[in-house]
Amino acid sequence: MAEPLPALMLPAASWLRLSPHRRWLDMQGQRLLDFSKPSRVAQGFAALDDDGALPPPATADSTLSARMTHVYAVASGRGLPGCGPLAAHGVACLLGPLRDHEHDGWFLTPPTDGSRPADARKQAYLHAFVALAASSATVAGVPEGRALLDAALRVWEEHFWSEQEGVFRESFAADWSDEENYRGANANMHSVEACMAVADVTGNPVWRQRALRVVERFIHTLAREADYFLPEHYDRNWTQLPDYHRNTPTDALRPYGMTPGHFVEWSHLLLKLEAALLRTQGNAPSWLLDDAVALFHRGMETGWARDGAPGLVYTIDWNHQPVVHNRPHWCQAEAMTAAAALLKRTGHAQYEQWYRTIWNYIDLYMIDRKRGGWIQELDQHNRPSAVVYAGKADLYHAWQATITPLLPLAPSFATAVSLLEN
Repeated sequence: MAEPLPALMLPAASWLRLSPHRRWLDMQGQRLLDFSKPSRVAQGFAALDDDGALPPPATADSTLSARMTHVYAVASGRGLPGCGPLAAHGVACLLGPLRDHEHDGWFLTPPTDGSRPADARKQAYLHAFVALAASSATVAGVPEGRALLDAALRVWEEHFWSEQEGVFRESFAADWSDEENYRGANANMHSVEACMAVADVTGNPVWRQRALRVVERFIHTLAREADYFLPEHYDRNWTQLPDYHRNTPTDALRPYGMTPGHFVEWSHLLLKLEAALLRTQGNAPSWLLDDAVALFHRGMETGWARDGAPGLVYTIDWNHQPVVHNRPHWCQAEAMTAAAALLKRTGHAQYEQWYRTIWNYIDLYMIDRKRGGWIQELDQHNRPSAVVYAGKADLYHAWQATITPLLPLAPSFATAVSLLEN
């Protein structure tokens, strides 16, 4: 099995060593999978409400469909019934109704009556998840998974990757004109995840090197220069945009200010990239670990319990004060994931404590044992809220939180599962 060293470094009393804890993680993951299955619609997957039902009219969402396809593909590799057909449905829809068959690429929602959707821009964020889904489907042997991967990489490489900048471009019009005057950390962060998965599946190390270049730009340059407070919004000339979305601070993808949940998510990805480079080429920049540690601590210092109640807040301003106090579930999931990764990488007891603290919070506040799934968002008093995220649409972050502690840091999810289960 890959990456034996971190397993040896775990403290003897770590939850990660305990079979009951590992069974609990597996059980929680399967509960999430079962809750999510009604999200299937004719053209992909749609968002569920708080009770796990499809509110009318239920329209396929391409980003959600790609995320679901990724999760179901990895779950099918674990031998979990029902997941393989759902992954195949996702692949078929990404190759069919969700795809732009005129100019290639993917729309955020399917065309209606032969007309482009109202928002027909091609988004880097979505395309990163299409590539991730396709890579996972390929590993799992999902029909047409490789065809989807080939199509996704062709678009990703031709239109989104900027060799000169070492990052992914943000968005274009449907015909690939009108490039957006924006460079964003969020889409590039998820592109790092997808790049590592694609490198594992294709065997092409160029994708791993691209992930490293993105990390060098956003983290080892921009975040490090800001003492590991990560500004996320820039124009195409790399001028920071400090007032971006000041009037829409609860934007779901590009909120005003900074996002501590992203600090810790980057931390986890840096450790995965370090492990991937060590596993495949025997060396990795030493700063990947240093930056990962610094980002985690910055995220927890500025985001956790900043208003007296537990939980990681959504955003902070340039004075490092909370802007949106609500606690999205994905922020907690990524904080836990980063703590687990740092624990496996370093063996330090502080990360065991954070791992337990965050899971205790998720268990007591976010796991919905009455209606199912996870509550997607809590307010500053840890009551259910829907200011940023309504319903229970997102399987991706929560489910990955239940499986990440069970896997090594490298290779990526689908490949690691294929090695672990065989």
